[in-house]
Amino acid sequence: MKHLQAGNRIHLVDKKDRHYALTLKAGDVFQLSGEKIAHDDLIGQPDGTMVHLSTGKAMLAIYPTLAEYSVKMPRGAQVIYPKDLAMITVWGDIYPGARVLEAGVGSGSLTMALLRAVGDRGTVVSYEMRDEFARTATKNIERYMGAVPNFTLRLGDIFQGIHEDDLREGLFDRIVLDLSEPWQVVPHAVQGLRCGGLYLSFVPTIPQVMQTVAALEETREFALIETFETLFRTWNIQGRSVRPDHRMVAHSGFITVARKIDRGTWETQLPDQELEASPENTEMIMEDQEPHEETQT
Repeated sequence: MKHLQAGNRIHLVDKKDRHYALTLKAGDVFQLSGEKIAHDDLIGQPDGTMVHLSTGKAMLAIYPTLAEYSVKMPRGAQVIYPKDLAMITVWGDIYPGARVLEAGVGSGSLTMALLRAVGDRGTVVSYEMRDEFARTATKNIERYMGAVPNFTLRLGDIFQGIHEDDLREGLFDRIVLDLSEPWQVVPHAVQGLRCGGLYLSFVPTIPQVMQTVAALEETREFALIETFETLFRTWNIQGRSVRPDHRMVAHSGFITVARKIDRGTWETQLPDQELEASPENTEMIMEDQEPHEETQT
């Protein structure tokens, strides 16, 4: 059984599912709207225990999940939402032992997701241009994960290239970008990403996606390029009363994924009008549709 320990970040959750974050410290007191509870009364309690504030208000004391922590942690920059963290780690295929280059650390939520995915055998090297963001991210990571020896944070501009010390350790398996102009990193990704490795970028607008995809195609060294977004809607389930919640986390950004290949081994896909003009391609498209129609009959 895991117990709440001094120095750990925990959440107190009320019956309306509102989370209140605090770092346990002996002798401190948590206060909420005139009610309070001593940290000493929390330290040593089991994770997931029910506690009561001074006037009897009941709250659940828990260690937050990464999703819960990332939403409530201090921010220097806008965080990536948990729904996108999940998609990035799966579609980016961040696996145990992977060597990952990240750029655009922000407040550190994506960095933590990457570190958990690569495990103790992997490494994450992150670039951040703004010193204040780097300091905030470092504190958030240490508060949630403690010391992480396989993590390197570089204060620098990834647009100028990958640091030679990072390339001396070998090529990267994955490159993950949360930047406003990820297409500027594409030439460096060509040099720093191993053949078969994955490139992934996260941007909020379609014009950014268009420039990114164009830059990837222009190199002739990336294939299987995909772009998508995710929408997250919770549901209210109370007995026979079942309905979607009135609010949802809708558009937050577009994820673009591409695979690094040997130069010239994959032809860029023809524009749609050229595909339509080709009898061979028209016949091929019809063949692809037939099995789908058969499964419906």
